[in-house]
Amino acid sequence: MASPNAFGELGLSIIGLGAQYPPNSLKPDELSKLATAYYPDSPAMQKVLSINRFTGIETRSSVGTSSHPLVNKPDAPSIADLHRTFMTDGVPLAVEAARKAAAEARVDLSQITHIVSTTCTDSANPGFDHYVAKSLGISNRVEKVLLHGVGCSGGLAALRTAANLALGHSMRRKPARVLCVALEVSTIMVRSELNSINELQETRIGACLFSDCASALILSNGIGEPTAEPIYELLGWDHQTIPDTEGDLGFDVDPVGWKVVLSPRVPKLTEEVLAPSFAELLETVPNLPVGYREAADFDWAMHPGGLTILTNTERTMGISPEHMRASYDRYMNHGNSSSATIFSVMDRLRSKDMDALAPGGHVRDYVVGCAFGPGITVEMCMLKRNMGVQGIQTPPETDSEASQSEAGEDVDWAGIGQKIPGAVSHAQGPAVGETSRFTNDTFISEAIADVELD
Repeated sequence: MASPNAFGELGLSIIGLGAQYPPNSLKPDELSKLATAYYPDSPAMQKVLSINRFTGIETRSSVGTSSHPLVNKPDAPSIADLHRTFMTDGVPLAVEAARKAAAEARVDLSQITHIVSTTCTDSANPGFDHYVAKSLGISNRVEKVLLHGVGCSGGLAALRTAANLALGHSMRRKPARVLCVALEVSTIMVRSELNSINELQETRIGACLFSDCASALILSNGIGEPTAEPIYELLGWDHQTIPDTEGDLGFDVDPVGWKVVLSPRVPKLTEEVLAPSFAELLETVPNLPVGYREAADFDWAMHPGGLTILTNTERTMGISPEHMRASYDRYMNHGNSSSATIFSVMDRLRSKDMDALAPGGHVRDYVVGCAFGPGITVEMCMLKRNMGVQGIQTPPETDSEASQSEAGEDVDWAGIGQKIPGAVSHAQGPAVGETSRFTNDTFISEAIADVELD
């Protein structure tokens, strides 16, 4: 029989979480303003702007608006311009998210032993993590790791890396307090995407989905001075790369920003790997209690790469939108903030109004985290909620968030799918043999399916 402390064998726990969104909220018409002002009308541009109305996103968080000087020059801003804005407007978000996580963890910043950071919207040496640590006053002896090339899966990749570092310290009987930071400033690359739509006449909808955010967590190995109670215990994780898919999904550097690389195979490839990855994750946590065997037995912290990612997960795994309630909430109210989204989803999931929306009113003890990234990589983890601190309502990150991110009990996530004409809702789980089908405005659904992940 398994020991009652079987899930504490790793001794790893998330003791603090923080998310910081910028103050501006972009409604869909902000994209239309820029497209109309700087680009000629064309079939590709009209198609993208039509798709922009059917993403299911109500507002996207951004460091600026359509009137920001950076995106109102005759030409798209250079990568040097984008880097300056990332540093001046983005890094302070990361610093604040880290402070929130440390405050909740009751950890003095002098106790931080490692920093694991990630971004796919900047590239510089030293990396942005250097400046976050400097702003926080963290010792220059702290061990830093900056992950690059991991895109939307970066948050969970950072957590996985942090876990391995913490276990290394555990073997040396040393305390580990690992600060994980994810920062993305995507919206300032809107002109780069609009350029490509205009010049290549391609249906590219990154500008419809992406948003800005910083998020952070602190992982403890349980050794050393007392900290706050765990929010989540980290029980296991699974990482894999789908073979021969490096040309299917990517994010390549360009003089005017980064460009999404996407093939039509991406939705099918990611959908097919979900169930096998979940099965392998369960094998890493063999002593789950009775009642935790199927996907619907767990809550899900799914990276909301796009609406199709969420609805495909419902159909493939036989779960409801309520299982992914925090993912839908963040997607609807803030958009896809790439690597920074997953910690924000985990933060949102433990709040009281999210508890009230659990399937059947039953909050699950165990949570599956999942994200896809370029490569194509799949990151999953298993978390156990500390029900002793469940229902903590974290303070709103900004004034605008206070009015936007509280979903309320009357939210109809199943109805979001109907914003894509002809989309099938799977709120009650899929019927046997049922497949996703889109009957009207096919170009919208196909385009959304082809640009979900990074």
